[in-house]
Amino acid sequence: MASREQQKPPVADAVLANLHTMPVSLIRPEKWAVPFIFASPHSGRLYPESFLAQSQLNAKGLRRSEDAFVDELFACAAGLGAPVVAARFPRAYLDVNRAPAELDPAMFEGILPLKVDAASPRVHAGLGVIPRIVRDGAEIYRRRLSPEEARERLEHLHRPYHAALGDLVDEAHARFGFAVVVDCHSMPSAAATPDVVFGDRYGTSASPVLIRAAERIFERHGFSVARNLPYAGGYTTDLYGKPRSGTHALQIEVNRGLYLDEEEVRPNGHFEALKGRLAAALGELVSFETASLRPQRPSSLAAE
Repeated sequence: MASREQQKPPVADAVLANLHTMPVSLIRPEKWAVPFIFASPHSGRLYPESFLAQSQLNAKGLRRSEDAFVDELFACAAGLGAPVVAARFPRAYLDVNRAPAELDPAMFEGILPLKVDAASPRVHAGLGVIPRIVRDGAEIYRRRLSPEEARERLEHLHRPYHAALGDLVDEAHARFGFAVVVDCHSMPSAAATPDVVFGDRYGTSASPVLIRAAERIFERHGFSVARNLPYAGGYTTDLYGKPRSGTHALQIEVNRGLYLDEEEVRPNGHFEALKGRLAAALGELVSFETASLRPQRPSSLAAE
């Protein structure tokens, strides 16, 4: 006879069901007035119950991988005429700033029914699309996962996030003739860390006019800035950043020390002031002269 424990039906994961129903949040402006789209891939903080049961880390330990409250910092963009899209699920569960193939086969029981890029340096570091570790290096899982779990996370979370972002890019092109994706992140504070790091994949994902304008604007608002070091951009800037086709992608990393109690993972006393400074800087950024960002079409005389 089966034991009482064996007879129990599986417990439904209400949080995961919620995420499958609505994996992303989207704030649309009353009037979409500028060709910018703001995206926050790492600020999700709805942790599936099944994930917490799989992990050997507590909730606070898992949250160390979050770009905590970045969605709130950049929500002001909607008031400036730009949409804001954000993942609702946590980075430690699934990282949409990684390619779907960046999977570590050693994390799974059995053969993955998916294309795998096990040679990716991010996979080797434990930070693939399904991370093995959190940012401070602690191992997340108690045991290996089923291959089906990888497929499920990619299908229900990764694909909808990029479908939503891709649809916004297409809509921006239809409205304005080009698009600017601003991928919003935060970075751990350190003694020599600037306030903001802009990443353009070393000049490949956005026009130099855009990144120079961003640097000058943020400096005018009192931010110290750096370019591409130590963060040059990830999968999102690489995927969407096609300047010659009229889609520019720029990553922004904000120093967490400016707004966050990093130990407790909660806003510090400077949070509201930083939101105000960011809103002022972003207001200038989205309104700067963008004519040079339009795709360059060959002259009608070129073939003559």
